[in-house]
Amino acid sequence: MDPEPQQSLTVDQCINQIAQKLEAANLHYGHGAIDARSEALWLVSKQIDLSPSDALDHLEDLIIREQQQKAIAVADARISTRKPLAYILGEAWLMGVPFFCSEQSIVPRSWIAELIVDGSLEPWLPADGKALDLCTGNGSLAVLLALSCPDIHVSACDISMPALAVAARNVDRHGLSSQVELFDGDLWNALPEPNEDNLFDLIICNPPYVNANSMNALPIEYHAEPALALAGGDDGMDLIRKIIAHAPDYLSERGAILIEIGNEYENFKKAFPQIPVIWMEVSAGEEQVLLIQAEDLR
Repeated sequence: MDPEPQQSLTVDQCINQIAQKLEAANLHYGHGAIDARSEALWLVSKQIDLSPSDALDHLEDLIIREQQQKAIAVADARISTRKPLAYILGEAWLMGVPFFCSEQSIVPRSWIAELIVDGSLEPWLPADGKALDLCTGNGSLAVLLALSCPDIHVSACDISMPALAVAARNVDRHGLSSQVELFDGDLWNALPEPNEDNLFDLIICNPPYVNANSMNALPIEYHAEPALALAGGDDGMDLIRKIIAHAPDYLSERGAILIEIGNEYENFKKAFPQIPVIWMEVSAGEEQVLLIQAEDLR
């Protein structure tokens, strides 16, 4: 344990102190922070009751001794447990929006969030349209969809009841209970039988897609998350095959399905060589998220 802080630091100095601790511990990042400095900013901002982005406007403010001590304690827990910081804090940020977070679901993160917020999906989201977040997990993408397009109705489903409990808290947190409807079940089985009145204009899905070899090589931080939400079978495509097989039944005539596949580009191409795909550009590149129009699935 570090000695107790003896003097008040600025927010910036405290962030630097925490970043050095995290950096020295050889942690793995990727659960809402890209490196030790960004994770330290997130950690310290929580202690001063600000968002990470707002904390950047208060770097020269003094942080009181008690807040320093709490920040050090959280950093020590992060190092000793190797759990994602979001689980320790009980909160994660995605596209500047806060979400309740627990080990009942994976930490909110998805390249799809970028496409929701930047308006890239609006061509498939007409006024009074219907969207589905398949494999919603913590509900973060469903919430972002509803916040970005307040005139659409969002359905969201997941096989995990514990994850849906987290999603319900996030829907309630953002006052979206009248716009977002949650369903429990295994993929399409969670939903009512499709008919012309309940088809979706857009389906988004960040499914379990990590292939078996990659699952075995994941850093410790990922093993704190439910394996059910990550593992996609030998080639990562087990659930994606089921998703694509039945998507046409649930899409409107001009609808589309958007799927995140992460680093499984080659496995996807091998599994679905015949399907015309639109690759969507995100900050990680052009091979992580794909869109398939309904007409190309029929």
